[in-house]
Amino acid sequence: MSDRIEVLATVLLGLAALATAWSSYQATRWQGEQAKAASQTNALRVDAARAQGLAEADKEIDLTTFTQWVDAYAQDDAELASFYRDRFRREFKPAVEAWIATRPLKNPAAPLSPFAMPNYRLAATADARRLDAEAQASAAMVERDIQRASNYVLGVVLFAVALFFAGMTTKLSSHRLRQVVLSIGYGVFAATAIWMATSPVSFSV
Repeated sequence: MSDRIEVLATVLLGLAALATAWSSYQATRWQGEQAKAASQTNALRVDAARAQGLAEADKEIDLTTFTQWVDAYAQDDAELASFYRDRFRREFKPAVEAWIATRPLKNPAAPLSPFAMPNYRLAATADARRLDAEAQASAAMVERDIQRASNYVLGVVLFAVALFFAGMTTKLSSHRLRQVVLSIGYGVFAATAIWMATSPVSFSV
């Protein structure tokens, strides 16, 4: 009976050592995944900020040219008004045309400016929103990878506990106590192994 306990303790030592090494490897892999996702998140946020800055610059250009056009129109300077109108950005022209079609000088219900028209859309703004959404999704992946790495680190600790109980079994003189300690070790190992088996694995380079 003593020999059987020795064999079972040795088996547990081997299994727990192997499982500890595997969990350590996976914890390292998921930390690497987290680092890659964090790098991608930062890059997306930089791109989103750049796109937002471009959108603000485009809006400033539209506002400036529109103001100058309105001033020229108010001064009845057709040539200057035509000059500024020809230089409206391609994205801005549809909104201006739609706004003029509402007859803003005679229609009190007309929008106050082309900037209030549904036609006024900035591609850079759409890009900024898309990139920001991608950055948020990437940030969620970072949190997920951190949690997975933490789970495997906890797995390492629990497998180490199983190793401890297996090692203690060989040092106890009481047969009954050795059985209890070994049973606890196997219980900890089995529960942790089942949990780790349901965890995702990473093999990417």
